[in-house]
Amino acid sequence: MAKNKLQRYADLRLFTNVFEGAGVHRGAWSRDYFKNDGPLVLELACGKGEYANDLARRSPENNYIGVDIKGARIWKGAKCAIDSEIKNIAFLRQYIQFLPQSFSRGEIAEIWLTFPDPFLKQSDNNKRLTSPFFLNIYQKFLRPGGIVRLKTDSDLLFTYTIESAARCGCAIRRRIDDVYAAPAEDPILMIQTYFEKKHLDAGRKIHYLEMSLPETEIKVFKFRCSLETRDAAEKTI
Repeated sequence: MAKNKLQRYADLRLFTNVFEGAGVHRGAWSRDYFKNDGPLVLELACGKGEYANDLARRSPENNYIGVDIKGARIWKGAKCAIDSEIKNIAFLRQYIQFLPQSFSRGEIAEIWLTFPDPFLKQSDNNKRLTSPFFLNIYQKFLRPGGIVRLKTDSDLLFTYTIESAARCGCAIRRRIDDVYAAPAEDPILMIQTYFEKKHLDAGRKIHYLEMSLPETEIKVFKFRCSLETRDAAEKTI
């Protein structure tokens, strides 16, 4: 392991805005850590925390937590927050499937998924962060009426999420097929990470979807979305 990576892992243990593992502040993040009663918003697979930090700057009335398992990535986001004196953000190093151990039922107001791995192989579709498997997990801590927001350059993931939402009984509250095709409706959708800028430079469209989860429990199952079916058919021709 590179020396600077070892140093960053050591730094994480000293950063007061970084937490690891389960149980810390569960059910009381806003009260015990942020010291207010603001809504709690997660960015899952946050990477270097660029989006979460910018959201926190723009919306000081909310509390934000960036979640990722990669310590070196979280270091960048946490260091940026410390250097920029962003007080309404923290970072949690944990696998997403274990998040019910860190957040109680109804504790989270919103979830952001910004450019998550689309897992292009159909055999891996249950790993997609908008699969029924993960939507079921989000139900365990997202408040009733809470929002799941997806921003992606992947046509496959966008189509898959629309179909996953329909199959799971989610309500799609907002759909934008090309975020930058029209004048900005919402400034928070104009936030651009390093990778988003690369996607735009490559001529890719940026999609956005906003949905709320049903009150009834989402059953876990696998399915192949229409885009995957069409692609699979084209490969046989």
